[in-house]
This record gives sequence, C-alpha cells and structure tokens, in this order.
Amino acid sequence: MITIIMAEDHQMLIDGVKSFFEYDEDINIIGTVNNGEDLVKLVSLKQPKLVITDIRMPRMDGIEATKTIKKQFPHINVLAMTMFDQPDAIKQMLDAGATGYLLKNSGIKMLSKAIVTVANGETFFDPNVAFNFMNNYIDDNVTIGKTNKIVLSNREKEILNLIANGKTSKEISEILFIAKTTVDTHRKNMIRKLNLSSGSELIKYAVDKKYQF
Repeated sequence: MITIIMAEDHQMLIDGVKSFFEYDEDINIIGTVNNGEDLVKLVSLKQPKLVITDIRMPRMDGIEATKTIKKQFPHINVLAMTMFDQPDAIKQMLDAGATGYLLKNSGIKMLSKAIVTVANGETFFDPNVAFNFMNNYIDDNVTIGKTNKIVLSNREKEILNLIANGKTSKEISEILFIAKTTVDTHRKNMIRKLNLSSGSELIKYAVDKKYQF
C-alpha cells in the first residue's frame, strides 16, 4: 500500500485526486493540507511513504517543505506536482530532495504512474518539462563519483529493453505513457552515452544486452 500525504492550496484539485483514488487498493491518501507548514507537521505525525506537493503555497513553499521533510525523514519520497516547468523551479525541487516532477496539466494516468514510480524509490519526470535539462542534471549528479562507468537512467534501461524486444518509438511511448519525442530524445542520449554512431547500432547493443538492465 502506498500511503500519501498531499499538499496543494487549491482544494478542488485535492478533492479530484482523492476522488479518483478513493477505491484504489494500492494507493491511499491518508492526509491533505493546503500549505507547507501543515505539510511538515502532518508528515511528522503520519510518516507516509510518499508526499505529493505543490511548489507555490502559503506559509511555506513546497521547496522549503521538501528540504525539511527530507532532512527529518530521508526515507520518505517526494513528488512535486506543479504548474511550473521552468528549469530553475525543477532544479530547486531536485536539490531539495524530490525525485519526481509532474505538471498539473498531465492526465490522471500519468499521475498514477508517477506515484508508483517515485514511491518505489525511482525517478519520474513529466515528459513535457524541460527534458534535456532534466537529463543533463541527473547525469551530472550520477557521475559525481568521477567514474568512467557508463550510467544509464532507469527510464533509459526500460526503453533499451523495449528496443531489444523490437518496439518502435511510437509503441514505447504508448507503453510508458510518454511522448514519442521523449522516447526519441532518450534514444539520442543513449547513443551519445554509449558512444554509438547510429540508431541501428543502438538496436544491436540493446539486443546484445537484453535483460541485463
């Protein structure tokens, strides 16, 4: 069971999300608040598995609330759900400790996928945010250890295995609920990371490494 506390200053959005997951057997929203201060207090009291928070809220914004929560409870995962797609906002939430970033205009299926992904300790980013910025930022953090080891993100590994199974970019986008352009961007980034020269080489690499990721 994924227990969730949600912070959002628009009560209508909270009510809509609660209504959708009301009868879900795997997701349970155990508390909601309308500002960052109350979020920190409620998280301390109930200690959910996942926090969903807006960025701009009264009394304490989502960035400061996330910093406080991650300092006190590093095992609690945080998913940002916001209107802001600017690189500065994304970076500040990542620096604060969030491992998921979702735009409010995304569909409920995308929210469901984000919840499961982040609750499992993996990263999730809305395909409609500044994707190249996100990918570069994640790479910078992963390679801080000064190693020459090739590091692929969880999403890249997921796509690589789908490529190995003969899936096209369009089919992969439908399976993962992401835009085809996002899949294409992942392909290009993997070609660069793996020092390959073409898409056909990526397919061969994927087949050779099938199920090793």
